[in-house]
Amino acid sequence: MINRQVVPFLFLLTTIGFSQGKPTSSKLKDSLNSIAFFNTVEQSLNLFYSDYANQSVYDSIIAALKYEPSDLPTFSDDVYCQRLEDMSEHSPFHMDCNPTTLATLKFFVAQRRGFTRIVLGRSKLYFEMFEEKLAEYGLPLELRFLAVIESGLRPQVKSKAGALGLWQFMYKTGLYYGLVEDSYIDERMDPDKATDAACRFLKKLYGIYGDWNLSLAAYNAGPGNVNKAIVRSGNKKTYWEVRPYLPTETQGYVPNFVAAAYMLTYHAEHNIIPMDAKIHNAQLDSMCLKQGVHMETIANVVDWDLNEIKELNPIYKSSFIPKSEKGRCVTGPLEKINLLVGVEDSLYKVENDKYHRINTPNIVTPFAIDSFIKKDSSVVDTINVNYQYYKVKAGDNIKIIAQKYGVEIEKLLEWNGLRTTNIYIGQRLTIKAKAVTPAPKQPVKPTVSVKKYYTVKKGETFSKIAQKHNLTQAQLKKLNPGININSIRVGQRFRVK
Repeated sequence: MINRQVVPFLFLLTTIGFSQGKPTSSKLKDSLNSIAFFNTVEQSLNLFYSDYANQSVYDSIIAALKYEPSDLPTFSDDVYCQRLEDMSEHSPFHMDCNPTTLATLKFFVAQRRGFTRIVLGRSKLYFEMFEEKLAEYGLPLELRFLAVIESGLRPQVKSKAGALGLWQFMYKTGLYYGLVEDSYIDERMDPDKATDAACRFLKKLYGIYGDWNLSLAAYNAGPGNVNKAIVRSGNKKTYWEVRPYLPTETQGYVPNFVAAAYMLTYHAEHNIIPMDAKIHNAQLDSMCLKQGVHMETIANVVDWDLNEIKELNPIYKSSFIPKSEKGRCVTGPLEKINLLVGVEDSLYKVENDKYHRINTPNIVTPFAIDSFIKKDSSVVDTINVNYQYYKVKAGDNIKIIAQKYGVEIEKLLEWNGLRTTNIYIGQRLTIKAKAVTPAPKQPVKPTVSVKKYYTVKKGETFSKIAQKHNLTQAQLKKLNPGININSIRVGQRFRVK
């Protein structure tokens, strides 16, 4: 799955290419197929996303107000009310300034500074996606603040009542809006699917009440409780008229929403600096898998932190991503997803080796050998062939292991069904040979280390070059410190020995 941001940027780069002179179709095809071209695009995108993710205005506001780090600014009621009025003018929400909202707002200002910092950091991952979904359904963008008071922007949060996810869906409500749960997944924790469901639910509620504050109350307490409150109020039509008849929790729900919206809008004026965001939504991409895979396998294959995989894929109840007809997807940083796409076949092979292969050595016992020899002495050589398993250690590669057991690399690949020389720490390799004992070490003669270099050819990647010279990517990178493995070019020289 290609990130939505990539397409217009690719078009821009292609347009720039045309402005340099109109190439022939064959030259254009070569250019588009060039690994250097795509590396340039990827590098440009990463730089663009990095700059985009770091853009902010709070620094300039705090500097202009000459705040010290320890300053805890507060303002008069008139200032708070004016700011709420300004927010209301740009929104279909009524950010009413009354004693209840002012008291809640002041509580947030004094007691929720840390919460505001954390949520602002997390918002970099979710708000852009929220806004896109809300716009798709024609809903106010201010509804993104609803997830803040529901979950603190944490997809794994579960309430005492059983509500779960960014938008805190109960099981039955989630099921009604198409959010599936089974032994492996719970789509209430899927940021994208849960946001889509929340948009449909909120749109339906607004269609019923025609008032956003009442719609928020219904989202919290359920339409049944809101309808009862409306009847008890004498069929009033606004939230503040109906509020005294709502459940206690719901009476504080809209004031909390207003206070959260205020804090996230005016955090700089209150000298609140957002927590650093680990990753921005624009830096994410997804890949859908054809087979079931453990996150541990993904982490090992592309050197990706397991905790980050779990954080960015909260839909999965455990670290196992199950197989699905439509394909279950994994979301992560662009560079990790690009690496994963490039080693997809190896990923499934590693998964099968680790979790699905029967690891019982097929070693023929002496008794079986003696019995078989008596029946047919022509197969003695076959009987003497034993199987042994070797567990890969740090610093190992295929070449080292092959030399250790005195076998050819091609045979080692064949016995283990490997298409490439890539191996990982902890992997079990089958060794099939007459002598299963490692070859004795020969006296080492002092040799002069000779450096060897290789020039990158068209269509080659860092991974392919490593394989070509019987090296792991880590070993090749160690020989070439400071190299960017995701941005190599034709004609570039690498040390390979």
